[in-house]
Amino acid sequence: MVRLVMILLGVDYLRSRWRSVMTLGLLSIALGMVIFTDALDGALYFPIVPFALMMLLEGLATLAVAWTGIGGQRKLRYAKGTTFCLSALLVLIGGEHGNFVLSLIFGTLFLVDGALQIVSSRVVRFRRWRLATAGGVLEIAIAIFFYQPYPDHYAGTVAYCVAFGLFFGGWNMILLAARVRRLAANPAAEDPADVAASEVAMRASSSFAGAVWDGPPAPHEPALTVHVWTPVGTAKSQPRRQLIVDRYIAAVDRNGTISTGHAALETPEGVYISLYPAVEIDRSPNEFTRTLRATRENDVPGLFQPDYATESKAWCPSTQQVRIRNYDPVRLERFWREYRRDTTYNLTYRNCSSSVARALEAAIEGASARVWGKGGGWKPLLRIMATPELWVAAQVRKRAATMAWTPGLTLDYARALSMLADPRHSGWVKMARIAVATMYRSRQRWRAEEHAAAHARDAAAVTAEHGPG
Repeated sequence: MVRLVMILLGVDYLRSRWRSVMTLGLLSIALGMVIFTDALDGALYFPIVPFALMMLLEGLATLAVAWTGIGGQRKLRYAKGTTFCLSALLVLIGGEHGNFVLSLIFGTLFLVDGALQIVSSRVVRFRRWRLATAGGVLEIAIAIFFYQPYPDHYAGTVAYCVAFGLFFGGWNMILLAARVRRLAANPAAEDPADVAASEVAMRASSSFAGAVWDGPPAPHEPALTVHVWTPVGTAKSQPRRQLIVDRYIAAVDRNGTISTGHAALETPEGVYISLYPAVEIDRSPNEFTRTLRATRENDVPGLFQPDYATESKAWCPSTQQVRIRNYDPVRLERFWREYRRDTTYNLTYRNCSSSVARALEAAIEGASARVWGKGGGWKPLLRIMATPELWVAAQVRKRAATMAWTPGLTLDYARALSMLADPRHSGWVKMARIAVATMYRSRQRWRAEEHAAAHARDAAAVTAEHGPG
């Protein structure tokens, strides 16, 4: 999440605030230690019931406005609201049974995530796979801590969760502050041409200040487009449906051929990023397992496609598109200028999806600061931290970093980032607007009905006075 927050806010925004971020991180860790220590003896001073009531209210409020979301946003709100309500009810039910169920839920989440991280890192063997393995071991240790009843017989489950949340959140803020502090100068200032282009981009981006949109860009609006060819949509023959696998990894057709899909990025300025192996990789089941390793022996020559029209004509149109208004064409052009010098292709660590993900991050750098940063202050940071899509994007990025970027993960990542870069109206604002519009239409309809009734009464009076003829 550290890297993602840095991308969305931009180094320029964070550089002048690194001391405050560092202080908040240290305070968060200190508070987490106090809450964790308090829970060890089972006699809680932590206000557990007020905390549960706040969670319940937040969950009910989220469910109340979930229907106003669009697509994945609606599903995410329903998931968040249901999770908050269920957790709060388990806390309020209290007793040994409620705390035990919560411990099982949290422990299982940590166990599954840790085990998946260990297995994927050892299979893929990316550059920092040992560090990822250590993180997975830590998650399994936390899962064991939740499973076993010592020392408080599950009475401190919620307090432990809050403490771990403060620990990890504080640690992320410290890492963020440390990274920003090391970036003493803006790399864009090194090239005079980039400086001039950045000034033009800053003037153009002023139109994004305070902007909030009702939905994705219209077809006629200029926007960055992420094209995704899903594995199922690009299978040569009828695929064998496999839940989750054919969505995020690969689809296997009835002939045994593996389809991994594809991803590309396109902008109105003419940038088109689509990396493909120059020679088709053997994707039979036996060879596919070997090529998953992110090692040098699996590097092959790659080829960048010229444009979307050429690629879609030679293959097929993309099956999914995600469009984003708020992006920086200058930063994207700078990234593309450097990235295309190396045409190496690796199925795991440098493929079409990882190329698109990196380009997308370069393009949306500082997007939240452009929208919410007018007048300075902490509003951009608070806004993105309160947006559920930040957590989704962070989880997708983490999973891709420990496994591999795939078209399915890239699609989810682009959708989450589009909500952060192009913020939508909050559910309450949208619901209020819908309510006002509904009342206005109802009033107009009532007036029309009253006018029609009055006209009918006048006609009846005239008929009664002068007769039917």
